[in-house]
Amino acid sequence: MSSYVVAGSVWWDGDLRSDLALRLEPSGEATPVPVSDISELSVIRRLPGTLLPGLVDAHVHSGLVDLATVRAGGIAGVWDLGSVPAAVAGLAREGGDRLPRIRYAGPFLIAPGGYPSDRAWAAPGSWREIDSAAQAEAAVAEAHAAGATLVKMTAHAGGPQLRLFTMTAVVDAAHDLGLPVVVHAEGPGTVALAYESGADLLAHTPWTESLDRGLIRACAERMRWISTLDIHGWGTSTPELVTAVGNLRRFLEYGGSVRYGTDLGNGPVVPGVNPREIRALQSAGLTPDDILPTMAGAGVSWIPGGLDLGPARFADVLATTRVLDDSVQPR
Repeated sequence: MSSYVVAGSVWWDGDLRSDLALRLEPSGEATPVPVSDISELSVIRRLPGTLLPGLVDAHVHSGLVDLATVRAGGIAGVWDLGSVPAAVAGLAREGGDRLPRIRYAGPFLIAPGGYPSDRAWAAPGSWREIDSAAQAEAAVAEAHAAGATLVKMTAHAGGPQLRLFTMTAVVDAAHDLGLPVVVHAEGPGTVALAYESGADLLAHTPWTESLDRGLIRACAERMRWISTLDIHGWGTSTPELVTAVGNLRRFLEYGGSVRYGTDLGNGPVVPGVNPREIRALQSAGLTPDDILPTMAGAGVSWIPGGLDLGPARFADVLATTRVLDDSVQPR
């Protein structure tokens, strides 16, 4: 049976309105409806503040963070882009209302000896070495069978790299199964390699070099970039942050699409809605109305004091978001 939640306002599909409520289905999905259409006999919960779609962090390492804390910090859903897949699958099955909804990639697909197999933070089982089209196809098929809805591969200039034909084989196999492909691209030439392979997303806004405008334009026409700006200084300006913001600004000018993500687990990143990441997105030219769609996903979030779309206050107010569930009651 559906129920309804009514608040002071609802932000949905780009509009902030006071005449809408949300109809909540048993599945947890929500649909905006006019308040005037709700029967007095319906089950209604009334809250102050603003309701909005569940907020999603599209780059998280579940094995390196406490997901319950992440959910308590206002994140309703995460994309796990680098953990032991079997462990993440278990969290996704058993998390219930304790954890965010989890969408996860299979293991990092890497060249033999490549990144991140040489990093202490990368747990055994979180990567898989491939070196042929046949191995690429098998790896993608096994990830899909294990419940992955994303495929991630690496292009890292600091060590052994996948060859282009192997990356293309990964992309072809993933697309045949309806799976998007994310690439960790780091170092000279790696963004071009990711683009040429046919991949769909970059796991990070490129930060190691200012990209050629022609390459940025090409990426904007077909790829989406996950932001992860705050990892470059964690609130302090650094050359890497300046480079990343500059690349992102040009990408957006060419019509590119960005997805909010923080690389949570990489250093002292806020375990929840990260106001520093949001302010960095603003510095690249995005408005509050631009940023909210980059974060929107399934479920419902609630800002008790109400959404503030003023540029100066937006990031800090959004950081007060809570994930809406049956335990949430007005104070």
